[in-house]
Amino acid sequence: MTRLAEGAVAPTPLDVGGGPPAGPVLDHGIATVRPHTTRVSQVVTLVAVVVPPVGILSAAGVLWGVAFRPLDLVLFAIFYVATGLGITVGYHRYFTHRSFEAVQPVRIAFAVLGAMTLQGPLTQWVTDHRKHHARSDVEGDPHSPHLSGTGFLGTVKGLAHAHVGWLFTTKGMERGDIYGRDLYEDKMIQLIDRCYLVWVALSVGLPFLIGYAWTGSVGRGLEAMVWAGLIRIFAFEHATFAVNSVCHTFGRRRYEAKDASANNWVVAVLTFGEGWHNNHHAFPRSARHGLRRAEIDLSWLVIRALERVGLASAPRLPTPVQIARVART
Repeated sequence: MTRLAEGAVAPTPLDVGGGPPAGPVLDHGIATVRPHTTRVSQVVTLVAVVVPPVGILSAAGVLWGVAFRPLDLVLFAIFYVATGLGITVGYHRYFTHRSFEAVQPVRIAFAVLGAMTLQGPLTQWVTDHRKHHARSDVEGDPHSPHLSGTGFLGTVKGLAHAHVGWLFTTKGMERGDIYGRDLYEDKMIQLIDRCYLVWVALSVGLPFLIGYAWTGSVGRGLEAMVWAGLIRIFAFEHATFAVNSVCHTFGRRRYEAKDASANNWVVAVLTFGEGWHNNHHAFPRSARHGLRRAEIDLSWLVIRALERVGLASAPRLPTPVQIARVART
């Protein structure tokens, strides 16, 4: 397989390698284009965060005592993995960091699957994350756990902000050209973003339709929707949120990075390799986050598989020299 050392490919329109973006940056690198998160974004986020737990309560109450059916488990696993990879491989490694190249059908598939996690339109997610890398754990980071004060109370407030609170205060503020010029110029991405509510409906509707088609029962369809729709959304959302909170607070730091990013194997398992977060912040454009044999990285295995069948190419990887340069002794 042909792989390129990190930095060997022409840079994307934005420098998302840990420093400020290329070109003029407003307000000393913060580049905020809105004074606060929009009301629409707050409402959509509230629905995405609150409704899934309601599904869990219904499962614990209404469905308690009903056998956990194999179909529910299978659909939960399929939708968790498929939509989760839409975030980890698609939203994150491809669209945010351009860590590999992909053919158009793959780009579209990952963009839609990522939207089905209910974590926001692609452009919003990517611009927020690029700003996170440009301002990681310093003023301007939309979800750092280290900017809410000192001591125990400051730590708790910071973790709460990084995990969920930022969704209602700083999410979606970077919607201009600074961190998303390439995305706003991509007509395919703009079309997918405009259809975001369609993907949200599919995220909960498809499990219902599959459950109903398989069993012929509306009740079983609703049961599938709860487990493979609402509960699955809840589970992957909080696994992803843990990358922002847990992986900037608890874990091991193998490499020198200009922030508090850490590797956490539990989060890595739940998010298909995203929990190797110190590795990622040390080498933001690497398509592989689990850099050691024991660091399982399902997202990287998917990228390799796509490369082998000709659907992806040119994955960026750090060279041994680059790794040794920032390795902690």
